[in-house]
Amino acid sequence: MPRVPRRGWAAAGAVAAVAVAAATCVGAGATAAGSATAVRKGGFSNTAEVVMGTLVAPPTPGFLARVRNGKMGGVVLLRNGWLTRSAAARVTAQLQQAGCARGEPLLIAVDQEGGIVRRLAWAPPTEAPAEMSDTADAQTQAAGAATALRSVGIDVDLAPVVDTPSSARSFLGTRAFSRSRSWNASMARAFVDGLQANGIAATAKHFPGLGLAGGNTDNGRIVIGSAAWKIRQGLLPFRGAIGAGVKLVMLSTAIYPKLEPAKKPAAFSRRIVDGLLRKTLGFEGVTVTDSLTAPAAERIPHTASRAMLAGSDLLIFGAGSASERGYSTLLGDEAGSPRLRARLDQAAARIRALKAWLAAAAGPTCPA
Repeated sequence: MPRVPRRGWAAAGAVAAVAVAAATCVGAGATAAGSATAVRKGGFSNTAEVVMGTLVAPPTPGFLARVRNGKMGGVVLLRNGWLTRSAAARVTAQLQQAGCARGEPLLIAVDQEGGIVRRLAWAPPTEAPAEMSDTADAQTQAAGAATALRSVGIDVDLAPVVDTPSSARSFLGTRAFSRSRSWNASMARAFVDGLQANGIAATAKHFPGLGLAGGNTDNGRIVIGSAAWKIRQGLLPFRGAIGAGVKLVMLSTAIYPKLEPAKKPAAFSRRIVDGLLRKTLGFEGVTVTDSLTAPAAERIPHTASRAMLAGSDLLIFGAGSASERGYSTLLGDEAGSPRLRARLDQAAARIRALKAWLAAAAGPTCPA
């Protein structure tokens, strides 16, 4: 049965009973990871570990079966409004029941930025990032968010936004802390500290920055044609977050021709991910993509494999069918690609290290 220490999940007892029943139904020879009738008690494969599905409503039996059958290692809960406190606790309990049927908890994430992007309407941040008055306020708001997320079984906050808008007309609006790079760096450190000191993994986004973007990458193919030096100026808040030990950095799906001459979106660019983020800024944690169902990403053949080869560790798909395709693509491509298999090993190791950090901070665990 899954052990859910100090999380206060309303359905924990029911989850434990069902998980034990699922585990005892596994025969001695049940080892096929993709079988619909057998569940392997040994965790997720590397291929599944990097796939993050999405939910905009409670999971269907089919969705839970995909988790139990080892086809995704994490889930993002999207859209504002449906995640009441009781609904969030119930949904995360169902998801962890399915994950622990394999012997490993899922990563469960939300975008809890504050303001217009606030999946848990009842939880902090009660202010939009632009409304936070100083670093103490940012840290307090993030700590409140962490307490709320932990209480309903959520592990990862896909926040803060550390982009620095170049204009008051930026699509980011109040999601960004300010138009000052130095202020944003200080606020990023404070927000990351507030989350992670309270057991929730923070995510700095959207690398290498959307402050110069003319629109939202979710709605169209965005090309940021600014000079490299100008884009690099916007890295200061990312440096701040990395200096604070941020566990994840989200990669943009915008295109930066002055950083990547091949005009690949950032999440598909080794120059940007391995070169700029890893080598120049020294980030050692988990890289996570912005949605790979965004227009620029969807145009790329073998989307999941190309993002993985570029250095993206955790792949978010904005629709259930897309995450199924992503898993299938990786599974098919890795068979003939030692390089892809090596990248999956590397990415899965980083994700498992993140799960271990969460478990040490009283996150969800499953029996050995």
